[in-house]
Amino acid sequence: MRIGVFVCHCGTNIGGTVDCPQVAASAGEIPDVVFSSDEMYTCSEPGQESIVNAVREHDLDGVVVASCSPRMHEPTFRRTVERAGLNPYMFEMANIREHVSWVGRDKEANTRKALELVRMAVAKLRNATPLYSNKFNVTRKLMVIGGGVAGIQAALDAADAGIEVVLVERETSIGGKMAKLDKTFPTIDCSSCVLGPKMVEVAQHPRITLLAASEVQDVAGYVGNFTVKVKRRAVYVDWEACTGCGTCIEKCPSRKTPDPFNEHLAATTAINIPFPQAIPKKAAINPDYCLHLTKGKCGVCAKVCPVGCIDFQQQDRFEEIEVGAIVVATGYDLFDHSVYKQYGAGKLPDVITSLQYERLLNASGPTAGHVKRPSDGAEPERIVFIQCVGSRDRSKGRPYCSGFCCMYTAKQAILTKSHLPDSQSYVFYMDIRSPGKGYDEFTRRAQESYGAQYIRGRVSSIHQHGKSLVVRGADTLAGMQVEIEADLVVLAVGVEPAKGALELGGTLHISADSNGFFMEGHPKLRPVETNTAGVFLAGCCQGPRDIPNSVSMGSAAAAKALILFSKAQLESDPQVAAVNPQMCVGCFKCVQTCPFGAIKESEDRFGNPKAEVLASVCKGCGICSVTCPHGAVQLNNFTDNQLLAEVNAICPLPMA
Repeated sequence: MRIGVFVCHCGTNIGGTVDCPQVAASAGEIPDVVFSSDEMYTCSEPGQESIVNAVREHDLDGVVVASCSPRMHEPTFRRTVERAGLNPYMFEMANIREHVSWVGRDKEANTRKALELVRMAVAKLRNATPLYSNKFNVTRKLMVIGGGVAGIQAALDAADAGIEVVLVERETSIGGKMAKLDKTFPTIDCSSCVLGPKMVEVAQHPRITLLAASEVQDVAGYVGNFTVKVKRRAVYVDWEACTGCGTCIEKCPSRKTPDPFNEHLAATTAINIPFPQAIPKKAAINPDYCLHLTKGKCGVCAKVCPVGCIDFQQQDRFEEIEVGAIVVATGYDLFDHSVYKQYGAGKLPDVITSLQYERLLNASGPTAGHVKRPSDGAEPERIVFIQCVGSRDRSKGRPYCSGFCCMYTAKQAILTKSHLPDSQSYVFYMDIRSPGKGYDEFTRRAQESYGAQYIRGRVSSIHQHGKSLVVRGADTLAGMQVEIEADLVVLAVGVEPAKGALELGGTLHISADSNGFFMEGHPKLRPVETNTAGVFLAGCCQGPRDIPNSVSMGSAAAAKALILFSKAQLESDPQVAAVNPQMCVGCFKCVQTCPFGAIKESEDRFGNPKAEVLASVCKGCGICSVTCPHGAVQLNNFTDNQLLAEVNAICPLPMA
């Protein structure tokens, strides 16, 4: 075999702590290596051209590149060797950046280790065989899971490009958290005026099928050909017939039903439409509070409905939908602030969350836009905002910054002055984080033009004193303790992954980080892709995002899906498991352990039980390979022979 080795300096990333020319010179002495060189930047155009030229001039059968992580540039170099005329899988990378230069400063030791990794890569490549992809057709339909602003944007962009879209939303209306907001920063424009037209466009778009009150139950298949099982919850109303007239809501006698859309600041009826601009604008019954469904009484809504759309016999139903790609836009939930005992643990009625305050400010909220204290309905004069509640707090398991809390607090301080001209706002903050376009100017405007007093420090306690709340904290800039008597306290509550997101991630086979947010394929090169081909991310399911970033991610995810759909056929990754039928005894332990359901029970022509790998479903994780007690299952390009060859390259067997 004729192998070429190329060692990358990567500027000083590698060359600063590894003697790259020495590694290249020593690599040339490894058996089967007929050419070796060191390049300043192997991934650059000149670096790639040197690989192509070397393959052709020296008639190379395989190439080893010693540089950075395969996660970053392996596809780049595979395309390069393919351009040179080699099979793209006759290529191997040795990671001498993350595994060598970035973890040690001893140049001599690093050079030794780099050469060992090169020797291992050569040994593995020596035992490699060419692999070939299979082509398969694509279902040109996109599913978007989550109807917030990111999901809406992804659905509209894909539909406008000619792709059929199925938008799945677990609530009875799309809009997400943005639908609850009064105004948006930094322009202070009406949230519903921005979001409303997009919601209507979703409802009227001929290529978008909206499934509200629905949840994804199961996902099978592979990129280009997913089969998604969707549960459509019973709402006890025939939405095909419902006109959204609201007559049933007016007459419903069950008026103590919790209202999650208004953040439980007021009660609603058992049958309701969440908000005036809801899409779809259809009534739905809460079965836990409906007198007919719980006690067999009432039924007033059915009697007054002018079109007879009430259906108390309606049951959950399931649909299986074939799609080619999936965009996950499940959004976020708010941190449960009741764990903060010093802030009243959720028991003080005039200590509310930022989203509850948004509903008080909103004209469609429970107080019609009049800011009133929940305890007695009085207008507050002194309002204290507390930042970082459930953010940047390791003691509560929330070490990360929620990103947009500083901005929405500044917005609420500005709006407070507009609603209550005689009011005074105080903001306790740790640091002001406002990196977006016009954001810093916006926070300064809250202080300089609207009189909000910003106090740098943490709040130690809140307690009731008569009708007022006493807020005690520190002013670290003044170096003193402060005490403010407030009429209302607003907690800038941090964000966390939406409930059920981790379960959905398991269904889709996408991973999450330590905080529960979904992991992107690569933070720089693949920011909206996941490691499951055909599944993309948008919005706050990946981490805290404000509205502009969420919209951008929605468009980016749609663009990635469109790239996938632009191809007549897709090619599968051949680095998948394969079963040797002569060694397989039919124990099917591989079937039991495969997390993707990519192995099925089968028989050979003699009726003997054998395992069979579904190559298009297999993700190449290798669990089946290590599970098989007879070594009948091997992972292409990571066979036992290749891995043992790597071990022997650095731990040679002693001479007899």
